[in-house]
Amino acid sequence: MIISNKHKYLFVELPHTGSTAISKELCENYEGERILKKHSLFHEFKKLSINTKKYYIFSCIRNPMDEVVSIYLKYKTDQIAEYTQLANYKRASLERYFFSKNNNYQDYLKKFYKLPYDNWSCLAHKRFDRVIRFENLQRDFQTVLEEIGLEQKRPLPVVNTTNQKKHYLTYYSPEIYNYAKYVFGPFMKTWDYAFPAEWGDGSVPIFADILFDIFRLPRKTYWRYFHDSHSMYAEALKMIVGR
Repeated sequence: MIISNKHKYLFVELPHTGSTAISKELCENYEGERILKKHSLFHEFKKLSINTKKYYIFSCIRNPMDEVVSIYLKYKTDQIAEYTQLANYKRASLERYFFSKNNNYQDYLKKFYKLPYDNWSCLAHKRFDRVIRFENLQRDFQTVLEEIGLEQKRPLPVVNTTNQKKHYLTYYSPEIYNYAKYVFGPFMKTWDYAFPAEWGDGSVPIFADILFDIFRLPRKTYWRYFHDSHSMYAEALKMIVGR
């Protein structure tokens, strides 16, 4: 989370959405400072009793079909040796790492995404002043600076790219189109993302919408109160919400 008391903005970092590049740029060129943890949530900032109405608040979002491909490849390629450092292992990461090494993306998706996808953008993103789309990172970041009243000093540098990644749609074969619509459809509809026209009917299965709504409350509970906890209760809740 990045704040500038001088320019009155707050950037809430959502993983895998270009937030690393934006945070670095804000700190280097726009008087930003890190506050709380990197992926702290907005309600944690509000506990500091700072008048949020005085701040321009923004974050990012990303097409989940693209994001999950990137996550899979980070496991498969062991990017920056993150998963071979045994001291940093969590059981879920360890399982995904070994599975990804020996299986394709479609098998990975079916094994680890049983429920419709969601992330903790559901907690507050809709209330922010601006949500930058990963797909339009450069343009949207420029718009944010203009709305804050800052002149952009340079194009946003690209950092933390995923190794060996082709266009994300190449990882989806026709055999998995319907499953992808089930997993990603409700979230994509929430954020106005569309499935490729060549996939045919882009409608979301009704039962996917129903499951998405049913699990939103327990997921919000997990992300609000337990996302940084490793207690047995938190791990059990994480299994229930499927994240």
